[in-house]
Amino acid sequence: MSDQSKNLDQRSIDTIRLLSVDAVQKANSGHPGLPLGAAPMAYVLWSRFLRFNPKDTHWPDRDRFILSAGHGSALLYSLLHVYGYPLSLNDLKKFRQIDSITPGHPESHLTEGIEVTTGPLGQGFANGVGMAMAEAFLAATYNKEGHNIVDHYTYSIVSDGDLMEGIASEAASLAGHLKLGKLIYLYDDNLISLDGPTNLAFTEDRMARFDAYGWHTQHVADGNDLNAIEKAIRAAQDETERPSIIAVRTIIGYGSPQEGTSKVHGSPLGEENVRKTKEFFGFDPDKSFVVPDDVKEHLHELGKRGAETQADWKKRFATYAEQFPAEAATFNHSFSGKLPTDWADDLPTFKPEDGPLATRQASGKALTALKQRIPFLFGGSADLASSNDMPTKGDVSFQPGHYENSNIWFGVREHAMGAAINGMAQHEGVHPYCGTFLNFSDYMRGAIRLTALAESPATFVFTHDSIGLGEDGPTHQPVEQVVSLRTVPNLIVIRPADANETVEAWRVAMQQPRSPVALILGRQKLPVIDQTKYGSAKGLEKGAYILSEADGDPELILIATGSEVSLVLEAQTELKKQDIAARVVSMPSWELFDQQSTAYKHKVLPPSIRKRLAVEAGSPLGWHQYVTDEGFVIGLNRFGLSGPGEEVMAYFGFTVENVVKQAKSVLKGVSSE
Repeated sequence: MSDQSKNLDQRSIDTIRLLSVDAVQKANSGHPGLPLGAAPMAYVLWSRFLRFNPKDTHWPDRDRFILSAGHGSALLYSLLHVYGYPLSLNDLKKFRQIDSITPGHPESHLTEGIEVTTGPLGQGFANGVGMAMAEAFLAATYNKEGHNIVDHYTYSIVSDGDLMEGIASEAASLAGHLKLGKLIYLYDDNLISLDGPTNLAFTEDRMARFDAYGWHTQHVADGNDLNAIEKAIRAAQDETERPSIIAVRTIIGYGSPQEGTSKVHGSPLGEENVRKTKEFFGFDPDKSFVVPDDVKEHLHELGKRGAETQADWKKRFATYAEQFPAEAATFNHSFSGKLPTDWADDLPTFKPEDGPLATRQASGKALTALKQRIPFLFGGSADLASSNDMPTKGDVSFQPGHYENSNIWFGVREHAMGAAINGMAQHEGVHPYCGTFLNFSDYMRGAIRLTALAESPATFVFTHDSIGLGEDGPTHQPVEQVVSLRTVPNLIVIRPADANETVEAWRVAMQQPRSPVALILGRQKLPVIDQTKYGSAKGLEKGAYILSEADGDPELILIATGSEVSLVLEAQTELKKQDIAARVVSMPSWELFDQQSTAYKHKVLPPSIRKRLAVEAGSPLGWHQYVTDEGFVIGLNRFGLSGPGEEVMAYFGFTVENVVKQAKSVLKGVSSE
């Protein structure tokens, strides 16, 4: 390499560094340390390896890059700008400001070129594992001899904090088992975290740990040695049987007066230190947001190179489509976010004479039918497939050598599972789902939250939904989980009442383009509600609907979800015998109901009828918005008990007798505890 090329490389790196520093300084907020230390490895990756097209950020066969250490977002925004993405200098100047596309941590739904929303440490690490799984599945599904239309890498820059988080251990263990050889992580090994040196809490041999996980590990001694970084990435690409992690020893805040200290991790340098840093790199200390013309031309040319790579891919895909039209059509469908025209044709329907069925069982039947029609429905369970009633096909699953199989064994790794399906959804080309017990949704809460924030179309299947699961007792009986999930913005929570509502819940879940869905399903068998006598289960799509109307004008509205719906139907019959006219409303989803018109909501819950009783075997928190100040909630404000499910439900008042008693109390204007 000529001295001129070396100089251009170095000035390009320093330009990226100082754009990041200027953005942080102007905002008077942010993390300058990572960009100053990690810019060389990012430059080598983006300039010499990463396949991307700034003009088409959804090209299916692009490489994926994740900044798992999302606090260093200024680095990523600087990269996007200099490589020609639609992110301007003015956008950099609005870093961390309201309504900008350069928020404090990267958000994929806001900014072109951001692959997935990151920041909470460890999430991006696990997102990348999900992306690599999606790539392996798609390659095994669509590639034919001589036609590799899916052939890309997933890269990430990860930090000490990422590796400390438990979710990274879960995800790394899974990735090693799956032999995801196209997963390559650059570890910003700078020995500093926010509060001080990492040796205060993090002294394990990190690479030995990853060796044990089945990863390919390497060390680069100098984070400014571009050739050593390039050599290590090439070696990682050559290793096809193991995911790779490269520990790159960097100096946090390199070039600043505060380099190598925790002071530079999460605070602006200050004006005087910014000047000194620019002088260190040979830049004019009196100028900000500078991109030299030759640097701009150099980096934009690298960006244009990706357009040529994509054009070549399009030609190869056209040839593929001529020879394999059905596969090409499915591929295009999957990446467009659309479903096959016949996707719902095999969904089951149930009749009362079919006998009682748990909603988890109905879910399993619906999912099996969907997978027969939607080949890109991709997911599995955290070692609970038999309990979640998820299709497994015996021992045939997504494994090394069998990446074409769409059933995943996640193992007991709930948090990593949630983040992985978020990564799969953001990768595109698959519609991901996962399952575990509702109680264990707490383990994956961080991933659920980011999936909703990233507007990822994914489905969480949570079974064993209440104290009704019985003998396992309060350690496994969810009480507060449903209401907790309902507080997550952009997460649609659905608790269906019977088998047919469960099928409709899956129908809704499959058609949400930018919202994840949580299905809350029960273990206990429930009667199939007679749709010839009561309202159609299709009413679920509106969140709540009149399931059974009162004889005459209703005095009272009974509202319930899940297994408690059949209970209030029985209570309605008993109230009728006592000349009390009650309407029954099935309300499987608050979120869907709240999206409806005021007219529809008033039709289901007329403002004139303020005597209302809600029944749900969980925390009553939040139900006041629907029952009014004249209503009451039969819920649960304590942990459950170990015992047969029906007996536990009865112990806590989920009986016809108690519903009738409480309904009469509401009509009298008093509550009977």
